[in-house]
Amino acid sequence: MTPEAPQPPVVVPQRRTGGQDDSSRPGLLLAEPDTELAARVMARFEGAGVSVTVCHDGAEALLQVGAHHPAAVLLGAPLPIVGAAQVTELIARLHPVPVIVGAGPDGVDEATAALSAGAVAFVARPYRIEEILPFLTVGRRQAGDGPADTLVVGDIELDPAGFHVHVRGRPLQLPVREFMLLRYLMQHHNRVISRGELTQALWGAEVLDSNTLTVHVRRVRNRLRNESGSCCTIDAIRGMGYRLECSPVTTSSPSSA
Repeated sequence: MTPEAPQPPVVVPQRRTGGQDDSSRPGLLLAEPDTELAARVMARFEGAGVSVTVCHDGAEALLQVGAHHPAAVLLGAPLPIVGAAQVTELIARLHPVPVIVGAGPDGVDEATAALSAGAVAFVARPYRIEEILPFLTVGRRQAGDGPADTLVVGDIELDPAGFHVHVRGRPLQLPVREFMLLRYLMQHHNRVISRGELTQALWGAEVLDSNTLTVHVRRVRNRLRNESGSCCTIDAIRGMGYRLECSPVTTSSPSSA
């Protein structure tokens, strides 16, 4: 279904620097129903040297993918007109490019369905562009250049693009939000992460029910140490936050959240 009288896409003006052709710049199609959020994100990507085409629903996203052939697509869930999962499936069939889906608390189910349909990653909404920029590079690689970088901390291997986790070489299945929590802690394993920072990164919100983060941390900790026998655990640092810690042996009992 095509929306009536679709608005023309907003395209970030491209600039020429150093004699390079603008076509060398990675391009992103952003389908974001929140127009104010879309404008803020577009400005941030522009500052990072990324050309952006913006639309506000799934039907227009499908049209613009065919017209602009972006390096990657970022879908904000829930997405009007045509949902993120269906858009992802059709892009994979008609114009294969990496699809990233972003969601807050109200879009988790739709984002999970998009992952099942072929999206390469799930990121928090509002967006952190540093999480998305690597996928623009991946989208420009030639076939056979190799996969996106895998995170390795202790005996944990996490593939952000493929949505896979292995502990001691054995697969570990994690729900989406727990995967995002483990990924974030692995990305920052050398420092303590505050509860506020984790809440913002995972849910895109400043404040949640006080027990929500605690429950997710406890579940990931139990999956790592009790179910998988990992040498890594998530330590709770009283009054400060959480830190991913790894040791050669698993002699200590898991910390309480």
